Amino acid sequence: MSSAKETMGEQPIFTCKAHVFHIDPKTKRSWMPASSTAVSVSFFYDSSRSLYRIISVEGQKAVINSTVTPNMTFTKTSQKFGQWSDVRANTVYGLGFSSEAELQKFIDKFNEVKEATRSAISKVTANGGTPVTPVTSANASPINARAANVSTENAENLLEPPGSVTLSTSNMKQDSDDIVHARSHSLSAIQSNESPSHQIKMDKGSYGGSSSSNPVDMQLKYENDRLKLALAQSSANAKKWEIELATLKSNNARLTSALQESTANVDEWKRQLASLKEENMRMKAKYQSDLENSKGGGDLGDELRKEIQSLRLRVEQLEMDLENKNDEVKRLTSGNRLPEVQALQKENVELQSTIKLAQSELEIALSAHDSQKQILLTLNQQFAARIHELANIHDEMTTALQT
Repeated sequence: MSSAKETMGEQPIFTCKAHVFHIDPKTKRSWMPASSTAVSVSFFYDSSRSLYRIISVEGQKAVINSTVTPNMTFTKTSQKFGQWSDVRANTVYGLGFSSEAELQKFIDKFNEVKEATRSAISKVTANGGTPVTPVTSANASPINARAANVSTENAENLLEPPGSVTLSTSNMKQDSDDIVHARSHSLSAIQSNESPSHQIKMDKGSYGGSSSSNPVDMQLKYENDRLKLALAQSSANAKKWEIELATLKSNNARLTSALQESTANVDEWKRQLASLKEENMRMKAKYQSDLENSKGGGDLGDELRKEIQSLRLRVEQLEMDLENKNDEVKRLTSGNRLPEVQALQKENVELQSTIKLAQSELEIALSAHDSQKQILLTLNQQFAARIHELANIHDEMTTALQT
């Protein structure tokens, strides 16, 4: 089926990504992948004929070429999978999406296009015309023509999505009890909008015009096949449960070994706690000794302050003596007593040198005081850090004892 010529004059109105599947034409009960990966699936609209088609192409191969009719029904069979039957193409298409939201978008668009097709056919019929429904050469077979003219009842038999079996024991029992009453009517004919997933494969005589097969016998055969599939799935589930049981046993063994290892580590934790207690005692003794040394440093600071105070008083006294000598020099100079002035100047120089010496001693004492102050600050910081460490060790010991 080539879509190059058929899509001329058509415009895409919606596109999505999905994995494409076809029904197995032999068994009518399993899916065959039509695309190797997720491909673009598009709705095309032909305005000249008021027709909608679903087309998907992978490489040079058209994997979907389905004309939408009002009788088509798209059925959601799982969270991410849906299907619809195309009688003209004599197949059932299945689409697997990456998410439920993408599937819901496709379902909404499918229903919208189906309603638009029904409206267009109603308008043409009301105007006295004949609806245009193209039939390709691949679709125009005697089987398809016969299937298109049979009953239009809505079938409820749907094929399971690829790789999933959701049949439960209760469903199997209910299906066995309701073989004749609940399902024989839906299997009496091939529906125009029915998925061929659960259609019973007719023999050659039925396609030739005779239908002598008993629908009840065919239904029993179909239910037998379903029970076989359920039994195979139960065997697969039993193997999976055995693997899970082995995994649980392995996890239990690992947890037991971990518990034994934790019990063995209790003695080691006790020894570590004893060593921490001893270290705490040593830190306390060291802190006490450092505290005593810091008290001694405080007495030394008092002595330094006293010495600085005495040096300041001496400097002030020398400055006063210097002023007195200067006054005396002025008086002597004014009285022409040169030798005495010279002697006083000499004595003044000596006093100035003495003052400089005293000032230098004062500066040395101040620097010593500053250095001693810095030492005391450093000791204070060390004491604070040690106290913080002792507090942390105390908290850790308390936590260890509580646990």
